Amino acid sequence: MKKFFILFSFSFISILHTDAQRLRGLINKISKDTSGSTVSRVLNSVSGYNKDSLSTNTIASGLKEALQVGTERGTSKLSAADGFFKNAALKILMPAEAVKVETKLRALGLGRQVDNAILSMNRAAEDASKSAAPIFINAIKQITIQDAVGILRGGDFAATEYLKSKTTANLAEAFRPVIERSLAKVNATKYWNTLFTTYNTFSTQKVNTDLSAYVTERALSGIFHEVSLEEQKIRKDPAAQTTALLKKVFGK
Repeated sequence: MKKFFILFSFSFISILHTDAQRLRGLINKISKDTSGSTVSRVLNSVSGYNKDSLSTNTIASGLKEALQVGTERGTSKLSAADGFFKNAALKILMPAEAVKVETKLRALGLGRQVDNAILSMNRAAEDASKSAAPIFINAIKQITIQDAVGILRGGDFAATEYLKSKTTANLAEAFRPVIERSLAKVNATKYWNTLFTTYNTFSTQKVNTDLSAYVTERALSGIFHEVSLEEQKIRKDPAAQTTALLKKVFGK
């Protein structure tokens, strides 16, 4: 019995010694190479966790590709002729404070002028949308691995919300002059001033005459809405996962 106890104790100590050596080896490996891929492999080997065998680098690359595809599809749709004007969900109409004015003007036989003003606002938004893609792409390039993993595990619109937080200010700055030029090109400012400047002279309820600010806000809202739809498709619809990398990251 005594011999058995001694043998058992020796075996147990040997196992502990071996495990300690393995653990020291893993720690040394981490300290010598702190790259994301090495850390991931070492942590996976210790914990046994490896989500669908996807590395963090693969997740980041897949998410960036999804965002690039989604933003290019979304902005391409909206920058085409009638991209806003014939989209019932995004068509830019008169602002809320001008609706009553619009009704009165139509009653006075000025319906064509109102329609021209609405068409011109949507044409300006379509024109400005062409400048959105490069700004999105620049933001996408700056996404970190940590950002990517969090976005991937977020809700259906997590990537769109991330882009909104990173690009809204730059987009507004880029859109404003484009929309101002577009509004001038299609005589939108003329139509707007004709409709509302005179109205403001006689009314106590003034209508905001800063047309470019209003159209800029509506154009940005429309773009983020369209990008969110594309993101949701890529996350859930296999038909929208058009590359091998998208299928690998989002197909499971």
